[in-house]
Amino acid sequence: MATLCRPSVSVPEHVITMEETLELARTHHADNPQLPLALRLIENTGVRTRHIVQPIEETLKHPGFEQRNKLYESEAKARVPAVIREALDDAELLTSDIDVIIYVSCTGFMMPSLTAWLINEMAFSSTTRQLPIAQLGCAAGGAAINRAHDFCSAYPDANALIVACEFCSLCYQPTDLGVGSLLSNGLFGDGIAAAVVRGQGGRGVELERNGSYLIPKTEDWISYDVRDTGFHFLLDKRVPTTMEPLAPALQDLAGTHGWNASDLDFYIIHAGGPRILDDLSTFLKVEPHAFRFSRSTLTEYGNIASAVVLDALRRLFDDGGAEDGARGLMAGFGPGITAEMTVGRWSEGS
Repeated sequence: MATLCRPSVSVPEHVITMEETLELARTHHADNPQLPLALRLIENTGVRTRHIVQPIEETLKHPGFEQRNKLYESEAKARVPAVIREALDDAELLTSDIDVIIYVSCTGFMMPSLTAWLINEMAFSSTTRQLPIAQLGCAAGGAAINRAHDFCSAYPDANALIVACEFCSLCYQPTDLGVGSLLSNGLFGDGIAAAVVRGQGGRGVELERNGSYLIPKTEDWISYDVRDTGFHFLLDKRVPTTMEPLAPALQDLAGTHGWNASDLDFYIIHAGGPRILDDLSTFLKVEPHAFRFSRSTLTEYGNIASAVVLDALRRLFDDGGAEDGARGLMAGFGPGITAEMTVGRWSEGS
């Protein structure tokens, strides 16, 4: 049985608080007629602090997409290896034990993928498979878990390494004045996460079944408009309503497995915003406390895109984990609108 081990998570050293974010919005967008609405929305996110790769003074500048992408590459190379080493240590494995690296990111672009550099730099085997995923946005954390599960199901003695690297602050666009853009400026943070899925052994979540669901005709609700200045984030006002159609998809996955999604022991959910968690609590008929790990990620780090699910899971581990055999649900949500879902049991290992 493939087991998802404890994730390692790192956030950059530069911190911006909600109060600083609100003041920056008032200063830089004083003439925007939608500023009062944007300020209310930012306050309602519940995000108290976010971490970013540059001081805020540098973040607010736009030197062009070329320079930003170079910074994405240099920061990824500087920060990712240490996170991977910790994840490997937690899984009690070496780089030579890894058979596939699944790298997810939506905030920068490299070709070859960072996976090629990691294989050379960290002495992974030259036969290590590479699976970079760049266009699933926040759902990619869940997708990475599912693809690692699939790989270890096909190759039961294999091990998969998941890496999520998101520098959302490098997508800041000072000329975007819509409410969705202003809200995203106060919601997204930067973070790196890594975790190992072991084909055999290990302490963590034994992955039993996974699935995907796309809400029809919603592909333009979360998207990038790619321009000379880089990635411009577009967010439709209907996005917060997506839990009503997605909750039945979660129920269906659990039901196919013989479980009731309303009666599980732990929930690791992508926290795109507080309403996502509030609505899921309502539609799944689950107590709000069940999403405490996801909410803590949102409060302390903001929405760190594909890394959210891994950080919420890390918080479950650091809280002592769950009882052996406890049943749980993990899910990431992102563009499409897409849900990547997994059910599994907590295992203390052998």
